[in-house]
Amino acid sequence: MFVLVIGGGKVGYYLTKELIDSGHEVVLMEKDKDRANQIADEIGSIVISHDGCEGKYLAEAGANRADIVAAVTGDDEDNLVICQMAKHHFDVPRTIARVNNPKNEELFKHLGVDELISPTRMILGSIEQDIPVHELLHLAGLGEGELELIEAHLQAGSPAIGKASKDIPVPEGCSLFAVVRDGVATPLRPETVLAEGDKVIAIGKGDCQALLHEQLIGEAAGVGAGAGGG
Repeated sequence: MFVLVIGGGKVGYYLTKELIDSGHEVVLMEKDKDRANQIADEIGSIVISHDGCEGKYLAEAGANRADIVAAVTGDDEDNLVICQMAKHHFDVPRTIARVNNPKNEELFKHLGVDELISPTRMILGSIEQDIPVHELLHLAGLGEGELELIEAHLQAGSPAIGKASKDIPVPEGCSLFAVVRDGVATPLRPETVLAEGDKVIAIGKGDCQALLHEQLIGEAAGVGAGAGGG
């Protein structure tokens, strides 16, 4: 597999090294000449000192035959531009973008980036796993980015406690499929009665999450005002 990595920061550097160690063909582009030379001294001539936002340099790097283009610079705008060019000008089958600001994720998905890597969301998700929250926890994006893997932690006051999963109305395009109880994950069957402390795992589109929140979490501080306005 040929992977074109754009961005020679720590993420791009270690990603390139891991890909090489796994036997893949890799080219790394880094526009800062000094940084590119530094990396080239360590991993060889696969490093190109050019701006990945410019189509002619992507072409020179072999974007037209790349299986994957991974844009992992520290600039969201650059990563989006790179993925757009890779997808629409070079017909790259799969694009991966680092998204530093979670607020940009919807734009990236809307514009067709195949996979998003959000360090901020990953860290936030890890923190939220250990802190009681009254919100849905977004675990990962799936497929083309329209679907998300979602976790709801049922705490005191959740309207789902004591109900069988078959009796919980969920919006079209959403599915409750697993429950984590006492650290053990099991398939969520229609007759499964939910209990306080359960973590319910769902798959759904973004537009169904308000109803999921209502059914699994209930009204929380700051949520009622928005819901009442509708």
